[in-house]
Amino acid sequence: MSVNENTLEQAIISELQEKGYEYVYGPDIDRDYHEVILEDCFRASMLNINPGITQEIISETYKEIKNLGLLRAEDLNASFHKYIVEGVPVPYQKDEENRTFTVKLIDFDNPSANDFKVVNQYTIIEYKNKRPDILVFINGIPMILFELKNMAKDNTTVEQAYMQVKNYQLDIPILFNYNAFNVISDGIDTRVGTITSDYTRYMAWKSENGEKPAENSTDFFTILLNGMFPKERLLDIIRNFIVFQDIQGKTIKILAGYHQYFAVRKAVQRTRIALEENSHKVGVVWHTQGSGKSLSMVFYSGLVVSNPEFENPTIVVLTDRNDLDNQLFGTFSASSKLLLRQIPKQAESREHLKELLKVKAGGIIFTTIQKFEENDDIINDRSNIIFMADEAHRSQYGTEAKFDRETGEWKYGMAKHMRDALPNATFIGFTGTPIDMKDKSTIEVFGKYIDIYDMTQAVDDGATVPIYYENRTPKLKLNEEVLKQIDDEYARLVGESTEIEIEKSKTDLSGIEAVVGSSDRINMLANDIIAHYEDRQYVLTGKAMIVCMTRRIAINLYKTLLEKRPEWNKKVKVVLTSSNQDPEDWHDIIGNKAYRDGLMIEFKDNDSDFKIAIVVDMWLTGFDVPSMATMYIDKPMKGHTLMQAIARVNRVYKDKEAGLIVDYIGMAAELKIALNQYTKRDQDKVPDLNVVYSIAMAKLEVMRDMFYGFNYSSFFGESDIQRLKVIADGVEFALGFEEDESKEYIREATALSQAETLCRSLIDDHDKKEIEFFKCVKAGICKVGGKGKITSNEINARIINMLEQAIEQDGVVNIFEKSGQKNPEISLLSDEYMDQVRKMKHKNIAAEMLRNLLEDKIKVFSRTGIVKAQLFSEKMKNVLKRYNNRMVTSAEVIEELLNLSQEIAKAYAAGEVKGLSPEELAFYDALVADPEVLKNMEDSTLVEMAHELTILIQKSRTVDWDKKQSVRAYMRTQIKHLLRKYKYPPEQAKNAIDTVIKQAELMSENMII
Repeated sequence: MSVNENTLEQAIISELQEKGYEYVYGPDIDRDYHEVILEDCFRASMLNINPGITQEIISETYKEIKNLGLLRAEDLNASFHKYIVEGVPVPYQKDEENRTFTVKLIDFDNPSANDFKVVNQYTIIEYKNKRPDILVFINGIPMILFELKNMAKDNTTVEQAYMQVKNYQLDIPILFNYNAFNVISDGIDTRVGTITSDYTRYMAWKSENGEKPAENSTDFFTILLNGMFPKERLLDIIRNFIVFQDIQGKTIKILAGYHQYFAVRKAVQRTRIALEENSHKVGVVWHTQGSGKSLSMVFYSGLVVSNPEFENPTIVVLTDRNDLDNQLFGTFSASSKLLLRQIPKQAESREHLKELLKVKAGGIIFTTIQKFEENDDIINDRSNIIFMADEAHRSQYGTEAKFDRETGEWKYGMAKHMRDALPNATFIGFTGTPIDMKDKSTIEVFGKYIDIYDMTQAVDDGATVPIYYENRTPKLKLNEEVLKQIDDEYARLVGESTEIEIEKSKTDLSGIEAVVGSSDRINMLANDIIAHYEDRQYVLTGKAMIVCMTRRIAINLYKTLLEKRPEWNKKVKVVLTSSNQDPEDWHDIIGNKAYRDGLMIEFKDNDSDFKIAIVVDMWLTGFDVPSMATMYIDKPMKGHTLMQAIARVNRVYKDKEAGLIVDYIGMAAELKIALNQYTKRDQDKVPDLNVVYSIAMAKLEVMRDMFYGFNYSSFFGESDIQRLKVIADGVEFALGFEEDESKEYIREATALSQAETLCRSLIDDHDKKEIEFFKCVKAGICKVGGKGKITSNEINARIINMLEQAIEQDGVVNIFEKSGQKNPEISLLSDEYMDQVRKMKHKNIAAEMLRNLLEDKIKVFSRTGIVKAQLFSEKMKNVLKRYNNRMVTSAEVIEELLNLSQEIAKAYAAGEVKGLSPEELAFYDALVADPEVLKNMEDSTLVEMAHELTILIQKSRTVDWDKKQSVRAYMRTQIKHLLRKYKYPPEQAKNAIDTVIKQAELMSENMII
């Protein structure tokens, strides 16, 4: 039994039927194809789940959700989601009084009371006629779309399914007014995303009930259906785990990942237990940096504030610095008010916090940890306060008193201050870095782990990208003794918690700063960063961050960079807080808070000129620029501070392969120590770049072996013309590979390119040029032969231009351009044009371009002439089969393909001679497909039959006629009558009818009614 899209479609339908969904075959539904809601089902469901509702109110509700009245698709979707969560308010009159009936579109409290349908092949007509694979309807409203691809085909991928969904959003946008989320799948690779998700944000759902994904598991198709589609679970996800954010003027719809969903659900359950047992400890959620921890906090808050059993609690959100407070507050504020039911507030002081907490219940209040050090009085003793801490760490929350030998004072940890201030609150911690195993105080305050989502799992899931490490300390020739001194001093700095000790340590480091910040070293550092950045700036958007040890070093490095690269005045900026003690010439460089806020917006804009941010402490935690791929570190850091900093480059963005950490201070040992705090499988997840360099060199060796015997030395010469020619020769050579060998080349060249992107700074100039040659050849194979995918990360416009110029010198640039068109004109192949092709030096390239041209034309032809298209397709396959098996030469295959192109051109013109339109000619060809027919019938009779047959088909053909057995049967009967009328040979009639029906089906695919 063959495996195809229909196999997958039926499997999904079967799974959903087992979960209680009713299956309906789309074409069997009698409906207006311009409408997407099943009105009868909608009306019946509203009556069922809304006691006391009237038909008039149902009609008004239906009108309201059909006419949402907004322009942007995402805003329409957000508006409908509001109705889903809150209900639709419908004004009505009763006893001459104006009243409002809030209509529930979904009964979330009683999942089984709702109507769940799974429908396949559901045609929708708006700007175009489209038929999505599967839709899930809840109460008659289409809320989930499945787009499927055949896993048995090499050339179909879930990325194509994603592109199809995006095209649906343009062609039938009405469907997406109501869409909760989409599923794309080929049966193995299965992902879920929203209407605003790009492809990288379509994620696998890897758990059914919160268990850890099994290593090397691939059955995420079944896991997704079992993990998301039980009725109660699906409604929970739709109501509580979808958030809309307004980010820089754009509405972004975010669906929780499986790790967020289950962690939050576990946290809510642990909160319930903590309140019942009066333990005041919920626990700690450790989700690695970049995996959506802030949004998990939003989802948790939304569930807790909306659950009546928690008695309308007040949530106090604690951060350890003002910048973090602002960032997390921004995330909460940007999130949909539907989820949080209120606008969060920021406490400006301890007294202000006390004032905000005077209300008996409700509210989300942000505060910083410093406010708990200011006094030791009780802020509030209510028991319905949930205290949610961001980044739970020992340095913040220690409970033990420490003796200060200089002041003679006992200093208590933050935990005691917090407990004393809010004695009856319940505590929960969220962290992106793990709790130190020796740290008892954090567990004492918050409790044990609730859920762990480590770095390894996040990378496996595609929630973050891997981080690579490059040590460039030797480049700056920093004295080993100074490095050891830095290490010793920072061991003290990072481990201490009091301001006095930190300031003392900073003072001790002033001598080291003099060495690290010396003018000679700053000069060397600037030179090396410029060289490294310029070698790597083509990667993604060019965003990078330089982390300096002190403000003075940051300013001096900035000035030095601009002295060496004056044109970088818009590219590089310093991000520092100002101080009254700053030298006067720093003020214009640093600016004020408004200036820094503007820099933040500018740096997050991928298209802005601001590419390199120089920082000391700012922007190292909670600051997200997903496209940033490089961090230059010239500041000693340890533990969670180090892990938070390097996580700035682990965000997912388009073609981003990985983040790169460039070390100028010698922190390899600290990185290893920091990773030892993580789970064992995380400890090798920031590998040295030498590992990637080894991979790159191994892949380069594979390329050399594959090009053994081919001389490409002219690529390294001075002549651009010779370089262009050898690229074209290289493409010609590679097109001569066997099919398996060709696939291997594409695969290995891609791996080489990805490795080179990361370790480019370690590769010598000759090898860089050689890699560039192989990348150019891969680009040529893909563009000319259509044998692979060119990623934007590895192939830039310059390479494509080089290839095009090389081919242009052969005088066939027009063919090259035409081969990329969807509907090439066969008439272009004039005698003069064909002579040009015959004379082309690169025969393999010419053959590939002709193949592309003819394949596209046959594809187009099949829509209007299935018989001839099949004939030409078979001829093409035979020619290419002999060519691939090397039974014919490149020159011979070009001749055969040119002959085939002439046949196709004549076939196009054949209808005009007989006075037939393209559609009539298609039916004529269907009637004469069997040569015996022309022996027994006059050609003029067959022409007349084609005219009449076309009219008959046009009258009988309606949307989805080909899916409805009754309409197909009627059409077959009509065709039989017509054949009998003209005495068509009975022995040829059955095949003729089948062919005519197939032809009508193909034409219907592009028909708009």
